[in-house]
This record gives sequence, structure tokens and C-alpha cells, in this order.
Amino acid sequence: MSLDTVKHATDTPDTEQPWAELGLKEDEYARVREILGRRPTGAELAMYSVMWSEHCSYKSSKVHLRQFGEKAPQSDAMLVGIGENAGVVDVGQGYAVTFKVESHNHPSYVEPYQGAATGVGGIVRDIIAMGARPVAVVDPLRFGAADHPDTRRVLPGVVAGIGGYGNCLGLPNIGGEVVFDSCYQGNPLVNAGAIGVMRHEDIHLAKASGTGNKVILYGARTGGDGIGGASILASETFDDAKPSKRPAVQVGDPFQEKLLIECTLEAFAEKLVVGIQDLGAAGLSCATSELASNGSGGMRVTLDDVPLRDSTLSPEEILMSESQERMCAVVEPEKVDRFLAICEKWDVIATVIGEVTDGDRLEIFWHGEKIVDVDPRTVAHDGPVYERPLARPEWQDALQADDAGKLPRPATGGELKEQVLALLSSPNQASKSWITSQYDHFVQGNTVLAQPEDAGMIRVDEESGLGVAIATDGNGRFAKLDPYHGAQLALAEAYRNVATTGAKPLAVSDCLNFGSPEDPAVMWQFAEAIRGLADACQILGTPVTGGNVSLYNQTGDVAIHPTPVVAVLGVIDDVARRTPVAFAEEGQLLYLLGETREEFGGSAWSQVVHDHLGGLPPRVDLERERLLADILISASRDGMVDAAHDLSDGGLVQAVAESCLRGQKGARLVVPDGLDAFTFLFSESAGRVVVSVPRSEELRFTDMCGARGLPATRIGVVDGDALEVQGEFTLSLREVREAHEGTIEALMA
Repeated sequence: MSLDTVKHATDTPDTEQPWAELGLKEDEYARVREILGRRPTGAELAMYSVMWSEHCSYKSSKVHLRQFGEKAPQSDAMLVGIGENAGVVDVGQGYAVTFKVESHNHPSYVEPYQGAATGVGGIVRDIIAMGARPVAVVDPLRFGAADHPDTRRVLPGVVAGIGGYGNCLGLPNIGGEVVFDSCYQGNPLVNAGAIGVMRHEDIHLAKASGTGNKVILYGARTGGDGIGGASILASETFDDAKPSKRPAVQVGDPFQEKLLIECTLEAFAEKLVVGIQDLGAAGLSCATSELASNGSGGMRVTLDDVPLRDSTLSPEEILMSESQERMCAVVEPEKVDRFLAICEKWDVIATVIGEVTDGDRLEIFWHGEKIVDVDPRTVAHDGPVYERPLARPEWQDALQADDAGKLPRPATGGELKEQVLALLSSPNQASKSWITSQYDHFVQGNTVLAQPEDAGMIRVDEESGLGVAIATDGNGRFAKLDPYHGAQLALAEAYRNVATTGAKPLAVSDCLNFGSPEDPAVMWQFAEAIRGLADACQILGTPVTGGNVSLYNQTGDVAIHPTPVVAVLGVIDDVARRTPVAFAEEGQLLYLLGETREEFGGSAWSQVVHDHLGGLPPRVDLERERLLADILISASRDGMVDAAHDLSDGGLVQAVAESCLRGQKGARLVVPDGLDAFTFLFSESAGRVVVSVPRSEELRFTDMCGARGLPATRIGVVDGDALEVQGEFTLSLREVREAHEGTIEALMA
């Protein structure tokens, strides 16, 4: 073997290489050769294959994602935007908050516990890498049909993985969703989000600058688990005929991650770190190429110095391994000893594996041989960019024409009551307490709102009461009917949920879950959803700070519903003024804010009662959403409302039932003039919230709504121990509770 593997590659241009097995297309392999002016070495081929995968390079989505920058609203709050490990926003008083949502879908189907657990671990490391202390996690989840046998395999494992990892880290799980739909059978969506808090001056970025600065790999040893894991597994459609596309799922160790968090934050506090990058998808290939390409020089790495769990690993496997709980820091030479001492204190393995050079190359050595010599930008940033063909599906018109308005409606109060109970007990509308009770919501003592509230809320500053709220939402049924407006509805709902608690929405992160980008119909859905989201963010004034694209979510040629999941982060000056969901005081008046129309396309009622999906989703009025949010925030701050709950899946009756159960108080409702009882209870018109108003505040509240032009209709009163719709039916709270609780537990038994 030559002493220089790179030279050997130059001298042997015709050597066959396994580029296809590593997920590269023929033209992509040819492009690598063109960039290098020779064939790649085995190690270089490994790096390009994982970094140019769909999951890491966004090669099918880049051309559309640019809209988030081009249409970004002006925001004084934005401190760090798209392109870093996570976005950062200013929340006041010198505090900054970082947040992000990512996917771990395919690994969680293959190995539910570890797939979900390492999804939490990965998103938390993104937060640490920005310089922040993680303070909470959220988990938007989608599973197949609730009564399908495989759901009983996947769901408990995913939930246990999220709970096990997050609880061990001591991070409260404060929000998320659980949705069941047969379209996710064989391809569940396990999205994980995290929030971190820091001071403005503590923000760190992923860059390697300063010639002579040392590159330190610290955390767990590198093993064979997850070689090509998320990077390749998430970049292909599931196909049982291709076991090579199902590499080992990463294995997580939350106790190691907890040590990594404390070790990293102590190093930050002592100003020891110039640049930092977590090792997630693509492992060392990603960390070294991104740090080097974002810095001012090159980088030289000695792979022999990487601590291994398995001494038989080849250099290619070391570069591709996605073993968890690892990070890479760039440290000035005179600070290395102190950095290593902190790592030793926290029992974290740390090794100097390289240094920043004054050139522009990433060079990696193994047993004295140079095995990688590349321009790091070509690995990390200059991957393929595809303008995939897109075409509106030929079935879209027929789907939209199949209007839910034609479906038979209940004719009597008895039928109405039956359908209300059917809705409340359906898997998507039933209580998710069997799931959420496995998560610790209150560890650290700063949680002020958590599931099943509209948004999770965390106290940031104990003295002032400053806090942040987060909500995640997405409705694949709406997006299937109309991806442009479906994405806007997801944003509007998350925005509304944050405002309902009294927090002011600031910024957005997203996780865009779609089928194969090689299908023009899927690419049309994707492009429309991005366009809708970018347009809506512009109107609402909430910039996208970052996020994740997850493609190839399909089994064979059957794609999931397009599922853009949107997270909105908001700020509240004093968490003591928050508004909860629960009706707490008898005699308070119930007001419905917003307009109710006959809108049932994609609704929970059409799904539960008729197993129907068709028509158009509810219309979106983003200016009205802004007005509604302003009023909710003012009402919360000034003590005009004691409870508020947004109206979304299941409509008014779902929201009122949940608020009754949460507060253990009944409600008497009166159908307003101009509406029939069915539309009043089941419509899913957007831009609506139900609030309970103390009688002493009624005039002040209604005057504010009237002056601002927001429809506010008195619909009832908090009273008794039943949910009564006058003239139609009465349900005791015991009946409501029996319908709403126990469904998921029974299905998982």
C-alpha cells in the first residue's frame, strides 16, 4: 500500500468503487471525481456518500427552502437564523432562547426505542452546540391506525424511548401531539424538538477558526452502531428487498449525554471554546467538514486518535459512524489542558484528534497515510442541488370535489349526543394521558404549562417571571386536501396555541415530512407547503429560524399524507399571568371568539363518523389570526380571561369537553342565532378560541373585542357537573370522562 492513499487513488483511476451501495447516484459519483480531479479514496467516498445523502444535503429541497430567507419578515428578535445547529431568538432581559425540531422517522420504525431515544439525544446536542442549557423537549408523533397490531409494537417503544432518554436527562417534556392515521402505517413520524436558554454573549457557532487551534473529540467512544444510520436510512424509501438500506440504528446513553451537557456548559462558562459541532447524522464526516468549511482555514485530523469501542472499525466506518453522545470542539492550544481537565472531571473521554491549518483543505490521516484530501465545502455545502419535476396530482381535483358537506348529519339531539361521544372516544381526540404520563413534565421546577395545555410553557427567569411557550402542530389531512393552505393552517394553529396561553409568538421551526422527492406529485405537495408556510410567516411576522426536511416517508410507492409540522416559540413577560385551558370558576361566562362556518373538509367529525377525507380544508385568514392573538395576549396580561382553549381538531365540542375535564367543572352551552347545533359543535373553522370570562370583566373584554373588530359571541356559562347543549342533549362529566379517557390504554393493552 502506498504511504499516501490519496496518491494511490490518483494512480489507480479505474478501480471499481461501491458508490451505488453507499447511496450515490452515478452522476453524483462522477461529480465527486470531477471535484477531486481523480477517483475518491474509500474514506472520501464514505464522506461524500453520507454528506450528499438527502437527509444531510437537502439536495431535493434546497431550491424551495430558499423562500424562508427570501420572504423572511423583519424581526428584531432573530439572533441566529437558518444554517446553524439551531435558531436563536432574543426573549428580553439579556436572555436568548434556541429551539429546533428534527425527525427520526425511519430509525424509529426499525427500532422504536432506540430510534426515538436517539432522536431526543440528537436534538438536545443541537441545542447544547449553540451554547445553551437545554430546558425542555417536545415530541410531535404520528402513528398508523390505532388498532393495527404493528402500532402496538411501534408506539410503546417510541414513547418509552422518548420518556426514558428525556427523563434520564432531567428535561421536562412539555408539549407535542399524537396522531393516528393508516397513511403512517409502516412509516411513523417521530419528530423531536428541544428548547435551550442562554445569555446573548454565550451564543456559539459551528466554525473552526484560528490556525493552530486544536480539534477535540469528546464524549462517548465511536462504535459500529448507526454506521450510515440516519443519513442513509432517512434518504431512501423503505423496501424489504433492500436490507442494506436498513443499517444499524444508533444506541443512546442518556447518562453519558447528561455528563456531556454539564461538561460542555462548564467549558463554555470558562470561554474555552472557539467553535463547536455535535456529531449527529454523518458523524465525524459532518463535524469535521462543517467546522472546517465554516471557519477561516483548513483542518488536519488523525483518525487513529479517535477513541473506539470496536478496534476492528475501518477508517470509512469511523467516519460514517453515528454513535451517539459525541461532540467536536475547537480550542486554542493554551486552553487545551483546562478543557481536558473539565472533561476528566465529568468523566467524559476527550482526545485531541487534529488542528486548524492555514490552508483550505480537510486532510485526514490513518496509520500515517493521508486518506482524505478535500475542499471541505465540497463535502459539507456543495452537494447536488436538484430541481425535481413537480406536478399537481391528477387525483387532486376529484379529492377536493368530494366535499364533506354531502355527508349525512345527525337529525336529532340523541344522534348528536352519540356522535359527540364517538368523537371524544376516537383515538385522535381521546386523552393521550397514557402516553404523556410516561414523561416527566415538571423536572427542574420551571414548567408552568405542559400537556394537555394548548402550549407548553417554561419559566426562564425566576425573579421577573419571564418565560417562553412552545406549540407544535400539523394536520396531514388538511395538507393532503390542499398543501398550500394545509401548511398555513398548521402554522396558524401553533401560533394561536401560543397566543392562547398569553405568550407573544416570535419565531418558527419546522419539520417537513413528505414522501419520495422522485415522485412529481410529492414534490408538488412539498413546494406548495413551503410556499404556503413562507407566505404565512411573512404575514404573521414570525421568521423561520431553522428546521428539518424528512423525505422518502413512504412504504413502496405509497406516501404518507404531506405532514408539515410547525413549532412556534413565544415569549411572556410574566408566567404568573399565563392562561390555562381549564374552566376553573363556576358562573364565568363562555365566549366564542372568531367566526364559525360550515367547514368540515378533513375534519375529525368526517373522519370519525364517516371515515371520509375530501373537500377543502378550512379557510385561513392570517390577519384575523394576528388580531386574535393580540387580543388573547392583552386579555391574559390584564386578567380579563381565566381560561382559553383554541378550536381545532374536533371543533368547539372537543375544546369545551377538554376544558371541562381539566377544571372538573361543567358547562351549559346555547347555540347562537344563525347557527345550527351540528355546525356549532363540529365545525373546524380556523381562527377561533373559547374563553371563560369573569362576570366582572365581561364589559371590558367585549368592549376590547368590539373596538378591535373581533367577533365575540356569548355561548354559555361554566356551571354544574355536566356538558349541556340546551335543547339538544346533556352529558354528565362522568360520561364525558369515560368516553375521553381509557381509549389509548385499551388499544395498547
